[in-house]
Amino acid sequence: MKLHSNNHSVFLMYYHLVFVVKYRRKVFDDEMSDYAKDMFIKLGKKYNISLVQWNHDFDHIHILFKAHPNTELSKFINAYKSASSRMIKKDFPQARKKLWKEMFWSRSFCLLTTGGSPINIVKKYIENQGLK
Repeated sequence: MKLHSNNHSVFLMYYHLVFVVKYRRKVFDDEMSDYAKDMFIKLGKKYNISLVQWNHDFDHIHILFKAHPNTELSKFINAYKSASSRMIKKDFPQARKKLWKEMFWSRSFCLLTTGGSPINIVKKYIENQGLK
């Protein structure tokens, strides 16, 4: 496991992010997914975010990414959802037929931390600190 570092910290922060298409409309195909993935990679560079894994279904996407401790995740997520919604609807007119309003993504999303030790191992480690 290779840790990352900057001037003041050492870190390894993985996140699992799920975006759902508004109304769970089945609009995603491979071409649209690749387009959304490229946008994620480009915008992610501005926020110190690196894509690790990407996959999609017809109505949602799963993203595994790494981030720096100083990354403002909520700002990145809002920027990505806004830009990708606008560009997907512009460049994929078939999406507009199923999504008649401005929003492409559902307002909600799922963001989970992942990687490292299981939570019970970390809890046990913290409990045992200072006992020797």
